[in-house]
Amino acid sequence: QVQLVESGGGLVQAGGSLRLSCVASGRTPGRYGMGWFRQAPGKEREFVAAIRWSGGMTYSADSAKGRFTISRDNANTVYLQMNSLKPEDTAVYYCVADSLARSWAALTTAQVMAVLEGGYWGQGTQVTVSS
Repeated sequence: QVQLVESGGGLVQAGGSLRLSCVASGRTPGRYGMGWFRQAPGKEREFVAAIRWSGGMTYSADSAKGRFTISRDNANTVYLQMNSLKPEDTAVYYCVADSLARSWAALTTAQVMAVLEGGYWGQGTQVTVSS
């Protein structure tokens, strides 16, 4: 059973930074793309960022570009560095992982998002940005 455990959420003032971490366990390390989604109160879940298994290519939502950076340092750990945080970034952030070991080279960003939505999800970590 694959498990994704997020950490690093918390309360921060606007303009501050947080670094989220996610560790995957329960399967042999392999070529699994991973990413982050978020859901704010009363709003639909939205894609934030994703990264290929190799770490060589990333995908980001417009709201994240220039402020958030996704990275990974091994097959099972992914990070989301969030800078210049805004109150509208307040949400539960979920780590997600592809359920299959596959290349994303031929996928569009929309297809990557769909792949992750159908993959494994963590329990989420709360990020609250005060004004």
